[in-house]
Amino acid sequence: MGKITGFLEYPRREPKKLPVVQRVRSYSEFELPPERAVLNEQAARCMDCGIPFCTAGCPLGNLIPDWNESVYQGRDDAAAALLHATNNFPEVTGRVCPAPCEAACVLGINAAPVSIKLVERAIADHVIAAGPLAAQPAATSSGHAVAVIGSGPAGLAAAQQLARLGHAVTVYERADRIGGLLTYGIPDFKLEKSLVARRVEQLRAEGVRFVTGADVGQGLPVAELERDFDAICLAIGSRTPRDLPIEGRALAGIEFAMDFLEQQNRRVAGDSVPDAAAILATGKHVVVIGGGDTGSDCIGTSHRQGALSVSSLEIMPRPPEQRDASTPWPLWPLLLRTSSSHEEGGERLYSVMTTRFVGEQGRVTGLCGVRVELRDGRPEPISGTEFTLPADLVLLAMGFVHPEREGPIEAFELALDRRGNVEIDERCMTSRDGVFAAGDCQRGQSLVVWAIADGRRAAAGIDRWLAERRSAH
Repeated sequence: MGKITGFLEYPRREPKKLPVVQRVRSYSEFELPPERAVLNEQAARCMDCGIPFCTAGCPLGNLIPDWNESVYQGRDDAAAALLHATNNFPEVTGRVCPAPCEAACVLGINAAPVSIKLVERAIADHVIAAGPLAAQPAATSSGHAVAVIGSGPAGLAAAQQLARLGHAVTVYERADRIGGLLTYGIPDFKLEKSLVARRVEQLRAEGVRFVTGADVGQGLPVAELERDFDAICLAIGSRTPRDLPIEGRALAGIEFAMDFLEQQNRRVAGDSVPDAAAILATGKHVVVIGGGDTGSDCIGTSHRQGALSVSSLEIMPRPPEQRDASTPWPLWPLLLRTSSSHEEGGERLYSVMTTRFVGEQGRVTGLCGVRVELRDGRPEPISGTEFTLPADLVLLAMGFVHPEREGPIEAFELALDRRGNVEIDERCMTSRDGVFAAGDCQRGQSLVVWAIADGRRAAAGIDRWLAERRSAH
């Protein structure tokens, strides 16, 4: 694949970015497109490895060697067709996916892996530059109607696949805009919302109907959906955040990360946020608890809002800079990862536990913590290592525990697995006949690439189930 000796001739290149001092003044994307020669070289590094472990490492099964070859040969339209054959939204994954495919790249055994994500984004942007996304409506109607609850990546992927199979699809979204976490969770500097809007318009052209402000199971009874639709797909995500119930938690200024991020996305979209409800980092000492992608997004947003200082806390030890023996190739490696937001500044503290919050006049002013060490896999405090950090705004970014119970889950009386997620069978059907589930609500908090893959899998399960019912009657 690519150039036979490309991996020997060309080094791995990372995407170029705008300087930090420039990009923190804006909420626009800052990653620069690669020059054509650089793009061709990166695609040429793809080896003729025999077994494409990168494809196996990708939840979508992306045909990575094939589109690398097409890019290297200058056949960008062919590359785009191959990319879209397995991925509904490559412009999204090319920006926000952590690229498990690169961790599984054979070249990565003893060298820098192929820059798969860079090539993927370039292919997707080639399609965007060509104009509006071409609709692919079904040639014939199946006569079936399917409701999709939730318009995040899982819901949108399921809706698109179902529509292209000839089903009449209606997507119900509780929020006022379509896109789920793509719209209100991921900052614009990582994913500009015009990209989401382009896909929504493509889905509309393919026959998908969208209804916003629809609170299924609350304002919209599920009985109506079961009456009007032949199948229902639940794609509501995993939105119950992990809390930190310690002393001082009730102080003002301690907020969940997603509330902070959603507000800023609304501001960028032109919405007004009432001053009384505003969560702002401007002129404040900000502490982010949690070291994942959401925490990183809080860091980048805090920099752009003009925080006085930004500290991020992680209870686990600092990861190694090289692949650890506990996660050998082709597994997802335990590694120190530095995001673009970390590059922009701030302090990262590892092996620390927050013990209490302190404040004045009902507002948080500081965070008390202690250093910890792992004993039998559990963090234990180290005596004499207590510390205090100034904190005018604390953002809890410790992940999500399970999907929200109120709404569709309770209304449909769905069975849950031992982790509190929606239980499904091999068809993606829940415990209620005709109700399916896709994405984080059945998997737990995960990657956008898994959400898309789950949406596609659920759509295939729904299509088979509907066909079986039709043949049975």
